[in-house]
Amino acid sequence: MVLELEATHAQIQRILQSKAFRTSEIHRNLLSYLAEKSVSGTADGLKEYTVGLDVFAKPDSYDPRQESTVRMHVARLRQKLVEYYRTEGLDDSILVDLPKGGFKLTFEARPEILPEPTMIESSRRWGRKEIALVAGLLLALGLAAYFGTRLWQVEQSNSQSARDWTPELKELWEPLVSSKRPLIVCLSTPPAGSGETGTATGAVLLGQFLGMLHKQDVLVTSSDQIGAPEVAMGNVVFLGPVAGKQMQAMSSDRPFVLEPEGIRNMNPGPGEPGLFTDKLPRDPQDTEESYALISRVPGLYGNGEVLYLAGNRISSITGEVQAFTDAMFAKTLVSKMKKADGSLPRYYQVVLKVRSMDTMPIEVSYVLHRELPVPDPSSSRK
Repeated sequence: MVLELEATHAQIQRILQSKAFRTSEIHRNLLSYLAEKSVSGTADGLKEYTVGLDVFAKPDSYDPRQESTVRMHVARLRQKLVEYYRTEGLDDSILVDLPKGGFKLTFEARPEILPEPTMIESSRRWGRKEIALVAGLLLALGLAAYFGTRLWQVEQSNSQSARDWTPELKELWEPLVSSKRPLIVCLSTPPAGSGETGTATGAVLLGQFLGMLHKQDVLVTSSDQIGAPEVAMGNVVFLGPVAGKQMQAMSSDRPFVLEPEGIRNMNPGPGEPGLFTDKLPRDPQDTEESYALISRVPGLYGNGEVLYLAGNRISSITGEVQAFTDAMFAKTLVSKMKKADGSLPRYYQVVLKVRSMDTMPIEVSYVLHRELPVPDPSSSRK
């Protein structure tokens, strides 16, 4: 038991001194605290209120129902542990995890992979005939397992797609993905030094979602490469700050406009601010608040559909992609935007608020939206 405790303590110290935790004092403190409680056997009784007082120095009046500080940092700690074992801790013999739903750390020995006998060792015990028979059997079993796995994967993929393709997601996405027009995913590439873009994570999430839908004709390009012919031939999903002449032309004269400081509300209603300002944290360990702008507008010359997923921050872009591809959030979003007759506006703009930590969204919420007019088809032909 002493050796086990020493090994556990050594592993915690190794994690605390890693690059993943070196710059995050608050998560080092949280990990040390939870490790001590877990090893002593008292972690099962930990409450969010207690952690708030002990680790975050909250006052006695602290109410976890009104403040999500502990939940937010615990979620980030869980992510940091995953990051550590994916990089620096790849060969560590002890795996430390923080299962969801509690504050108790788990410590498990990494399973050892035993070396398989070499063919020379096997040949010493078996003759050639036995080896050939076993090899043939293994080949047959391998083929059967492969085709069985592929069939299961296809069935699971189709079943998962049917479950995840909810009526609300269908309302949001069907005009873009169900037409015969190709879908063009355009990633923002503003000039160097113009600010943070962070389209990579959002692009991966979007790609996973489109892959679930088995959308075949998807083209990926950058905002400095896309031109009028490409925009006119397909439906476009644009990711990032608005850049590129063609994209800027289609984003003008809208109720909401993305600016470097946040999202400008061109015609504020009662109680609405004129600018939804991105709030950057003073301390790297604090949360960031940024705003994301979703716009669905008609394509160039009124042809096709264009979906903007725009924002100034990595977190805002990632957060809005998560929100617009998540079944639960889609249900909330559709309910907010539905008109009196129960239909969804064809064209609209939506402002979302994204709370994040270390560029990772931890909360996305609806702010407001505006319905956009449907252009007169005759005007586009003039």
